[in-house]
Amino acid sequence: VAARGCGGVWRRARQRGAGQPGSGLGPFPRGQRAVACNARGGAVPAGKSGLAPWVPVVGLEIHAQISSNSKLFSGSQVQFAAPPNSLVSFFDASLPGTLPVLNRRCVEAAVMTGLALNCSINKKSLFDRKHYFYADLPAGYQITQQRVPIAVNGSLSYSLCIDNKMRQMVTKTVRIKQIQLEQDSGKSLHDDTRSQTLVDLNRAGVGLMEVVMEPDMCCGEEAAAAVRELQLILQTLGSSQAVMAEGQLRVDANVSVHHPGEPYGVRTEVKNINSIRFLAKAIDYEIQRQIEELENGGTILNETRAFDSKLGCTVPMRDKEGKQDYRFMPEPNLPPLILYDAKSLPANMNHQQVINIDWIHERLPDLPSVKRKKLVEQYGILPEHSFTLLNEDGLAEFFESVVKQTQMKPKKVIGWILKDLLSYLKQHSLTVKESPVSSFLLADLLNLLEKKEISSTAAKQVLAELWKGEGKTPLEIVKEQKLELLQDQKELEQICQVVIDGHKNE
Repeated sequence: VAARGCGGVWRRARQRGAGQPGSGLGPFPRGQRAVACNARGGAVPAGKSGLAPWVPVVGLEIHAQISSNSKLFSGSQVQFAAPPNSLVSFFDASLPGTLPVLNRRCVEAAVMTGLALNCSINKKSLFDRKHYFYADLPAGYQITQQRVPIAVNGSLSYSLCIDNKMRQMVTKTVRIKQIQLEQDSGKSLHDDTRSQTLVDLNRAGVGLMEVVMEPDMCCGEEAAAAVRELQLILQTLGSSQAVMAEGQLRVDANVSVHHPGEPYGVRTEVKNINSIRFLAKAIDYEIQRQIEELENGGTILNETRAFDSKLGCTVPMRDKEGKQDYRFMPEPNLPPLILYDAKSLPANMNHQQVINIDWIHERLPDLPSVKRKKLVEQYGILPEHSFTLLNEDGLAEFFESVVKQTQMKPKKVIGWILKDLLSYLKQHSLTVKESPVSSFLLADLLNLLEKKEISSTAAKQVLAELWKGEGKTPLEIVKEQKLELLQDQKELEQICQVVIDGHKNE
């Protein structure tokens, strides 16, 4: 499939049945995507002529686990990978007579996130019960905010590359429908060898923010870029650690396709995607699968699907429930959540007992977009380089530390960090904090290069030695391996003369 403007018209770009064991659509070869996004705009040649174009529609529901010491409605501790069922209160286990007590920290985190995403904060929001039966939901319902959520009508701007070399970027915006507070469920652990399902309630009741994005995206690349930007914002705010590998950020993707000018098609929901890379692949595959199905004369079912990362395809899970299936009703044990701003806050009110929206707004940190702008303006680096610096945790701070300690210009420093240091980190699957080459050591090395005491080739050799982590300084390595550039004119002349004398006949 190819895109027109990555928000426009799509056409099939591969033959029917390609990559398929049997019939229909199958996994794509490694490294090949089902959908190509063309953010530049303009028509992209289709692989097969005579077919009507398709418009994909992608919306996201993102569940972010709130960074809090305790759960949303109980005092139980929140800790990843704790022993099973060791962090479960009576309320979490839904024992009769227990009542919810709202966690102030979770509310503040949701307000902070809503403000960062340009949302309107509702001064009065309500809690609801969402009923469904599953083993890891002891109460038989989830406390959420279906009718009046804490934040509505926001937006998120994100950027993506026009070409593979990151030389040009385009900025897009997705609307945020709402942000709501809700409980997480427990975990069901399936033991196939004993044909048993074990339940761990440690996660049950942990506070979540559900961020609902409108269907303003049209491919996996756009969705992945939007989620990555949201992840950076949450981590900057401290409202969520948003580590996808630990289940702190999970994405449900709603995907449909239709012809231009026609109503939206039947959508499918791909549930619980826990990797940005898998998110892009799952959406692209699902778009192609639906187009393939419709062009073969089939119909799209309103169903829930899962992404099989090993096979690279989505698989059906169950029919999609409608709102009526959840039997939403007001939560009788929780009063309305009332928030204040500077104007509505009563003079005699104890400020410690209320949440002031304006007070939170004044203390918001610089968001990633602001940080990128500052990096570009202060150091004169390219905008695409600022994205890379912020996308890698701790890399921007590392870069600024090196710049402060070296005489080399920032434009040269960025090359060494992004091309050399970052390639070492990725090659050894290390984070910036785990790097054996500190900002101090790299700055020392770049100072030697800037003073022309060593060549660029020698500097790369020194960096390779520093990576071994043997505790040597760049200067010690240079002297040990005799990598200095000769500065003495007479010594250079003597060496040249020796070479000439040894090759008189040539």
